[in-house]
Amino acid sequence: MGVKDKVIKKEQLVDMASKMLEAGGLSQADALTIAEDLVAADLRGLTSHGVSRIPMYLNRISKKLVNTQPDIKVEKVTPAAAIVDGDDGMGFIVSHKAIEEGIQMAQNMGIALVGVRHSTHFGMAALYVKQAIEAGCICIAFTNSSPALPAWGGRTTFLGAAPLATGIPGGHHSPDYVLDMAMTVIARGKIRVAATNGEPIPEGLALDKDGAPTTDAKKAFEGVCLPFGGAKGSALAMMMDLMAGMFTGANFGGDVKSLYFDHSEPQNVGHLFFVIKPDLFVSMDEYKNRMDTFYSRLKNLPRAQGFDEIMMPGEPEERVAKERSEKGIPLSGEILSNLSEVAQQYHLEFPELFN
Repeated sequence: MGVKDKVIKKEQLVDMASKMLEAGGLSQADALTIAEDLVAADLRGLTSHGVSRIPMYLNRISKKLVNTQPDIKVEKVTPAAAIVDGDDGMGFIVSHKAIEEGIQMAQNMGIALVGVRHSTHFGMAALYVKQAIEAGCICIAFTNSSPALPAWGGRTTFLGAAPLATGIPGGHHSPDYVLDMAMTVIARGKIRVAATNGEPIPEGLALDKDGAPTTDAKKAFEGVCLPFGGAKGSALAMMMDLMAGMFTGANFGGDVKSLYFDHSEPQNVGHLFFVIKPDLFVSMDEYKNRMDTFYSRLKNLPRAQGFDEIMMPGEPEERVAKERSEKGIPLSGEILSNLSEVAQQYHLEFPELFN
C-alpha cells in the first residue's frame, strides 16, 4: 500500500530533510541550511524546488558529481566585484556565501557584483534575494541551467530555464518585492512534479523529444519546454546564459549538465548576483516612504474583471507561507513515497511521515 497524501509540519520536514542530507554526506551545518531552504520553497508553494528534490541531490552526491566538502574560494576583482569558485559544492551553500560577500561589499561601496562558477543547482532563486533583503539590500540574481528550451527558431534544447530573481526591500508599511520567474511558460520543476505524480500538463507548455506538442508530463520533461512570450522569453534565457555562464567562466551554450540525465561530470553552473544599497540616491527613510507610496497606489488601482486584489510580486507566496507555517505543508503520496525510499536506503526512521 502506497504512502498517502499528507499535510506535514514544517519542523518535521526540516528535521527529515537535514537528516537525509547529512546521511548522504553533507556536514550537519550544510545539511540544515539546505533543508531549511528546501522547506522554504515548499512553504511558498514551490513544491518543484522543495524536499521533492532530495532523492536527486543525494543521487548526484553518491555519484561524486557534487563535492560535499567544497573549498569555496572568493577572489576580489575590484572593491565592488568578486568571483566565487564553488568547487562543485551544493549550489545553496555556494550561493549563500556569494550573497554574504556581496552584502559586505555593497555596505562599503554601495553596490556589488558577485560572479559564481563551479556551482550546482541552487534551488529556489528567491532564497538569495530574500537573504539580501534581510540585510537591507536590493538584489538581482541570474543563473544559467541545463538545456531545457530552444533558442527562438530552434527545435532542440539549448538554453536553460534559468530563473531570474529580484528582491527589493519594502517600506515602513509595505511588503518586499520578490520576483522569481523561470524563462519557460511554466517552471520545468513543476513539469517534473507533475510527471512524478502522474498528472497531465496543459497544452502549450512543452514539446516531446520528437518536437510534437504534448500534455504528457513525463514526455514533456524528457523533451523541450517552451519559452514564455515566444522570442522574448528565449532572448532573456540567452541573456542569463551569457551573463551567468559565459561571463563568469562557468559552463554555457548547452554545456551545463542535466541534473537528471547526465552523470558524466559536475554541472559547473554559473550565477551572477547584483547587491545594492537602497539608500544610494535618497535617504533610507525617504526610500521607505516612497515604497509605501508605490504600494498604496498599487493597491488602489482600478481592478480588472475577475480580480479582487492587486498584489506585489512575492505577496501571494508570503501569504501561502504564513498559512502553511501554521497549518502544515501538503505533499503528495508519490513525493512522500520517494522520500520513504531514501529513508530506508539510509536506515532513517520517520514513522510520522511515511505511515
